[in-house]
Amino acid sequence: MARVLVVEDDQFVRSALIRHLTDASHLVRSVGTALEALREVAHLPFDVVILDLGLPDLDGSEALKMLRGITDVPVIVATARDDEAEIVRLLNAGADDYLTKPFSVEHLSARMAAVLRRARTGGGEAPAPTVLRVGGLTVDPLRRHAELDGTRLDLTRREFDLLAFLAGRPGVVVPRKELLAEVWQQSYGDDQTIDVHLSWLRRKLGETAARPRYLHTLRGVGVKLEPPVAESSPGAP
Repeated sequence: MARVLVVEDDQFVRSALIRHLTDASHLVRSVGTALEALREVAHLPFDVVILDLGLPDLDGSEALKMLRGITDVPVIVATARDDEAEIVRLLNAGADDYLTKPFSVEHLSARMAAVLRRARTGGGEAPAPTVLRVGGLTVDPLRRHAELDGTRLDLTRREFDLLAFLAGRPGVVVPRKELLAEVWQQSYGDDQTIDVHLSWLRRKLGETAARPRYLHTLRGVGVKLEPPVAESSPGAP
């Protein structure tokens, strides 16, 4: 059972979602505007938010950014906008997953289950009891704290999970399917989700895909995290 906030202004769609989620034994609250959604999450705890982008008072992508300013609750975006640039923008804005309308209740249930599972497990396998250090990068899985050269990194939940998983395997090329299974708790998915989060993480590590320092993508193989060359040989002049 999960506490779900449905943000949808279409009464027919809203009623159908409420009925389906209630039948699945979830506790459901619903609103029809972005401002109502912000008030709800500011005063009540939720396990997941299903956010429609076509809201009457505020564009859903702007609402998503505002939600991310006050809560880390998982957000599944429901959108009729299926172009790649828009999906990337939504993931960059903090969406945990997305559904393109129209979608089936079975599809929604599967996406919700995956998001809730990731949120409850913290993503991936149980964290190691020790602090992980890779070059100037320090990751504490138990405290969910990460620093780069002594400066704390402001990471989202998913960014931290991805970083911690890779930091626990320094120098090892991790296949994308393994990242989906361990970090996203999904047996299937597209590379776009991984690429977006890697891009977001790179920015916070002060690097780019063209000029990587810690995160290296091997096209068609996977991703690895390793210390920058200058730091990997401390004895070098």
